Amino acid sequence: MNSSETLVDPGSSRADLLLVNGMVLTLDPDGRRFDPGAVAILNGQIAAVGPAERVAADFRAARTLDVGGCVVLPGLINAHTHAAMTLFRGLADDLPLMEWLQQHIFPAEAKLTEEWVYWGTLLACAEMIRSGTTTFCDMYLFEHKVAEAARTAGMRAVVGEVLYDFPSPHYGPIENGLRFTESLIERWKEDPLIRIAVEPHAPYTCSPSLLARCNDIALRHRVPLIIHLSENEAEVEQVLSRYGRRPVAHLEDIGLLGPHLMADHCVALDERDLELLAERGVHVVHNPESNMKLASGVAPVPKLLERGVNVALGTDGCASNNNLDLFGEMDTCAKLHKAATLNPTAMPAETVLRMATAGGARALGMEGRIGELSAGRLADLIVVDFRKPHLVPVYNPISHLVYAARSSDVRHAVIHGRLVMEDRKLLTINVDEVMQRVRGIARTIKP
Repeated sequence: MNSSETLVDPGSSRADLLLVNGMVLTLDPDGRRFDPGAVAILNGQIAAVGPAERVAADFRAARTLDVGGCVVLPGLINAHTHAAMTLFRGLADDLPLMEWLQQHIFPAEAKLTEEWVYWGTLLACAEMIRSGTTTFCDMYLFEHKVAEAARTAGMRAVVGEVLYDFPSPHYGPIENGLRFTESLIERWKEDPLIRIAVEPHAPYTCSPSLLARCNDIALRHRVPLIIHLSENEAEVEQVLSRYGRRPVAHLEDIGLLGPHLMADHCVALDERDLELLAERGVHVVHNPESNMKLASGVAPVPKLLERGVNVALGTDGCASNNNLDLFGEMDTCAKLHKAATLNPTAMPAETVLRMATAGGARALGMEGRIGELSAGRLADLIVVDFRKPHLVPVYNPISHLVYAARSSDVRHAVIHGRLVMEDRKLLTINVDEVMQRVRGIARTIKP
């Protein structure tokens, strides 16, 4: 490709950061790539992307990184996680979902403090940045501390306090939770990195009246509404017995289904569920490794995509995965659905990579801002070093990113124009301090 685009007049324009000589995968709708290519960044935005020689001639940069031998692409988007659950990594493995949740995770969460959540989230941010994630969507407790930790790390995040009918270890009665959510929306509404969502836990933990109130808040403030939905057959049976409808139909009856809704998991779906999700423009977040580990089943992602449903990719939390590595998640996602459908053409590498980039951006209401590299987009990008034995030769770089690349191959990370990792060194987080803090917390969780 030899066409380029720029937001500024060519000829000695100023840039804060210039990345040159790498293969640039824009992942825009046209699939443009430049090899060798360059990306110019100014004031948190991409000022230009195109052939290296042309962009380098047009810009004078305060800092230039030569990324020859590397691939430059949009930062990955983890569309569903519980960041501070790094604190519970490996605490209760190899158990059914409801036993894992009710007998181990909920009791452990009863001990949580806001300080614990802050340090657990910083640990998650360190792991995510080092594995190529630049944006994450979080549902948990003490979410004001999640927002603060993400801001400290320089990560982009959509966060929301988990809401349910029973008292929370953080806010107590649900009325406090709803007020807290609206206060978060107000507190962070002008922040360039942090956005707030309304996040009821699930149909089996939230009454219809609570779900309706959450929906009203989300619509009124124009923020995403996020919920766990149809995670396994046991959940479906529980909602059926209680309300006489499957979870998706139950949300339709309450009025929640719409393009503002992100539905996490969506494993146990029938044909009518698929139709409703497609008709209402609901976004689905696929979490294959967590669903596999908890034996929840295999989400019918190929069927969702065939119906035009936007599907993003998430890791879920470290207590049920047990990592936040989207490179591993992409590889698992592609291979799982080939095996499940006995179709080697199911879930091509490019489809999966777009789920982890543009699909996440669209689900989070950030389409046109992140998820691709083009002039005017926010400058969230990663550089993957292809000068490794397991990445040679290169016939198809997108295939390599999904099937061969590892999280440890991520060399640099830029978020909102800021270099947050350079040559594998985190520039915003003291990793040794964070790990020391979390080790101390773990001794309290399980003496």
